[in-house]
Amino acid sequence: MKKIIGIIPARYGSTRLEGKPLVDICGKTMIQRVYAQAKKAIENVVVATDDERIYEAVIGFGGKVVMTSVNHTTGTNRCLEAYEVYKKETAKEFEVVLNIQGDEPLLEPEQITSLVNCFKEENTQMATLVMPTREKEELETGVFVVFDKNKNALYFSRAVIPVIRDEVREEWYKNNTYYKHVGMYGFTPTALKEFAKMEQTELENNEKLEQLRWLENGKKIKVALTYHHSIPVDTIEDVNKVIEIINKTK
Repeated sequence: MKKIIGIIPARYGSTRLEGKPLVDICGKTMIQRVYAQAKKAIENVVVATDDERIYEAVIGFGGKVVMTSVNHTTGTNRCLEAYEVYKKETAKEFEVVLNIQGDEPLLEPEQITSLVNCFKEENTQMATLVMPTREKEELETGVFVVFDKNKNALYFSRAVIPVIRDEVREEWYKNNTYYKHVGMYGFTPTALKEFAKMEQTELENNEKLEQLRWLENGKKIKVALTYHHSIPVDTIEDVNKVIEIINKTK
């Protein structure tokens, strides 16, 4: 069994929903919900933040948290700093570092397990999750993925891919299973450091998808399938959807 650490980057600033890690969802903050779900799958979970309010909130519910630089431009770089700080503080060694999104309060422990299982293959350096769908409304927004027969990602795009050339766009969902990206990543520590040091690439800047940096440098991203529908929270409308789902589950 590999030694795993899960890191949850959490920023207070957000263009569409400021302070969203601290948004109340049925009596708990969003960051607490994500943390609790992650802990069901792995022992070592750490929040990485640059904000005192989030830091104090995590301490308040008994979680582990690392204060990181305010200068990080990506969650991956924040993860790397938190990993290195936590490793130094605890003298623990890890074989896989997970970047768990702090805005996914409906995270399921099985999703983490699926991602970790990618690293049973010794040559896996980086892995992520994708969700299959044949629902028309799912093709309206999101990030889409195509991958090869060995489940290595070929490309990620904010456009719906692949195009079904001989069908009208409104009918594509009837003739193909599409795969939407679920923004959780796993790295070996070596790959995480290498990724963080890479310069941004043209495709990454065009699509605003940092994982394209890895692909554009000739690296592989292993893909794991998840069948749990997640709702990343970006707006108050998303919060209300999550609350509705949690109340129905109760």
